[in-house]
Amino acid sequence: MAGENIQLAQNAETAAPADPALAAPALDGTIPVDTAVDPSALPVDGSALDLTAVDEGVVDNSLSEGVADNPYGLAELWAQGDFVARGTLIILTLMSLYSWIIILTKLWEQQRLLKQAKEASRDFWTTNSLNEGLAKLTGKGNVYRSMVESGINASEHHEGKLTEKVPLADWISGKLQQNIDRMTNEMQGGLSFLASVGSTAPFVGLFGTVWGIYHALIAIGVAGQASIDKVAGPVGEALIMTAIGLAVAVPAVLGYNWLLRRNKAILDQLRYFTNDLYATLVSGGGQSGGGQRK
Repeated sequence: MAGENIQLAQNAETAAPADPALAAPALDGTIPVDTAVDPSALPVDGSALDLTAVDEGVVDNSLSEGVADNPYGLAELWAQGDFVARGTLIILTLMSLYSWIIILTKLWEQQRLLKQAKEASRDFWTTNSLNEGLAKLTGKGNVYRSMVESGINASEHHEGKLTEKVPLADWISGKLQQNIDRMTNEMQGGLSFLASVGSTAPFVGLFGTVWGIYHALIAIGVAGQASIDKVAGPVGEALIMTAIGLAVAVPAVLGYNWLLRRNKAILDQLRYFTNDLYATLVSGGGQSGGGQRK
């Protein structure tokens, strides 16, 4: 046994490296000079490798791969959609565009009528006769000037084969009411379209939603499995259609209610003016200089 132990110790000493520096790297992390190194693995200029830059590059690459282009946006919806999906988008776009044109146009017209009502209330009833008050009502398309002219013409041209049998007060009242009805129809023009858009646009968007879900079911059936990459596009198309339909309907409904309320206020002012004008024409005060408002 003692001889075998001595022989094993000699073999271990023979296998051990002669230089302890070659047995393990230095504690400071440097490579011993005597260690064999492949020269081709070192940089050309002999500088040390920048491990920090390598790590940052890996992180940047991972971030850039995570932020990919969205393949389910509006542009992709138009490019990948069929004629039904594109037709639905075109219809919703035209409905929204025409609704905004009506809303902006009506707001401009209402603002003009409110300005005319303010001028008529301020200038017309301070004159001594209807003709003098008529000269105060200026501006192209002034509805109050048109109302006064209609009342004066009705009071001065009452005679005729049939109209002379109608009482003068009824004749003037009928002519003034015709002007109010005509003005009401003009102010309500376009509001019916807004009401139609507000009630039908969600269903048009819902049709696009149903069509997108139909495509999703077809993709599942062809693939044989409900994988997310097969159904994400059609389902995203369906959701976009629903959102567009609501985005078209909500402004149309709000605009309709707002314009309708403003129309009522404007027509009330016009009726108040017409009632005072009717009383002045029937009494004859406007021709004799008694046209001031009581």
